[in-house]
Amino acid sequence: MTHDKLAHLLLAAVRAQRFELTADAMQGGAPIAHFPSIDLAVAAFPRHAPPVWANVLFSREHPLGVIADIGSDGGPVRNIRFDADVRDEQQRSVAWWPDSDWQRLHVPPLWGDGPHRFVAPYPASLAKLLVAVGVARLVDQQGASWADEVEHAGEVRSIAQLGEEMITVSGNNATSALVALLHKSGVLGTTRDRLHDAFALYGLPTLRFENTRPDGGWGNAAGAGVGQLQMTAWDSARLLWLLDADAPPAPWLAPGTPPLVSRDSQRQLRQWLEAQALHEVLSSTALAGEPGWVAGLPAQLPARWIDADGAVVAGGYRFEPDVRQASERATLRFAHKTGTTENYASDAGIVRGISRPGGPARSCHYVIALTSNLGTRYAPSAHCATTWRVPALGRTIDAALMPWFG
Repeated sequence: MTHDKLAHLLLAAVRAQRFELTADAMQGGAPIAHFPSIDLAVAAFPRHAPPVWANVLFSREHPLGVIADIGSDGGPVRNIRFDADVRDEQQRSVAWWPDSDWQRLHVPPLWGDGPHRFVAPYPASLAKLLVAVGVARLVDQQGASWADEVEHAGEVRSIAQLGEEMITVSGNNATSALVALLHKSGVLGTTRDRLHDAFALYGLPTLRFENTRPDGGWGNAAGAGVGQLQMTAWDSARLLWLLDADAPPAPWLAPGTPPLVSRDSQRQLRQWLEAQALHEVLSSTALAGEPGWVAGLPAQLPARWIDADGAVVAGGYRFEPDVRQASERATLRFAHKTGTTENYASDAGIVRGISRPGGPARSCHYVIALTSNLGTRYAPSAHCATTWRVPALGRTIDAALMPWFG
């Protein structure tokens, strides 16, 4: 396994899905007008061997894909100029409209000065992972405890309860409560964000959670949202690397660098990520009963979300019919966070193999991160978060990695 081989594996996996044929509801079901923007990164941790990583990026400007230039230390991407996503005065994500003209569209710079431009899609609710890290660091620094109660919008819940809801079922109200807490504690601010400074300190320059409000507002209507909350795939993958207690030391950090979060906080965040209910992007176990279902990463869905009839019931969502067989056959545990809106789909997490009674044992360990503009407008039904081509991509990558892990 080498960085270059992994990069070409990812290129081939994306090309095999024929994303240019994706049906677009804005086009009346006709194929998408422009090749979609897909930012995909994987860092693999084979046993008894050094980590291997790769990042590939596709867009209307790079329909065949570009391999990110990453140094031998696994630091930031060097050959890409990342531009920020944009919205117009009506809060519309105009960069992704069928008739959008990127030559006339003003997109502000995000980070980097490489020869290849990439407009970074809004990560949607994947950005809630940044909030979780901010809260974990606040707890580590004894500015709060997981048991502390927070009052927001007429409700009182503990920080731990809010964090679990924010990650496992992507609760927006819980996120607002924690954003307000981070403002009150000085982690987020109107002029300077300590959270942004922390990500920069750990070599993650494209992770931004900016322009949020003291009352907890973090979406478009609050002046944040698209263009203000930013995550590229490689920095998202490396953030998960830092949160993964089983991963090797991060090679881009100087020896002796203190951990991003404590071991206790790593365990707390990992528990929430492993309890994820919304397996509907790179993994699609929650949609296993949907007509025309396409399997993604073969990930186990936590039993707590599966009703007696096999439907998935979580946080106001209900996916049916029966998903039990797909979950029982799963060979992976995917500790992850998703994000989806009309124009965006993202997913990032830690993948580990599991053993099933009577089934083959999986031995694998990698992190995977995807951001894209392939939101619900490309989904085959109202129950789906994105095109089936996205979970198919997850399955293809996992199958291709399997021989490398043995």
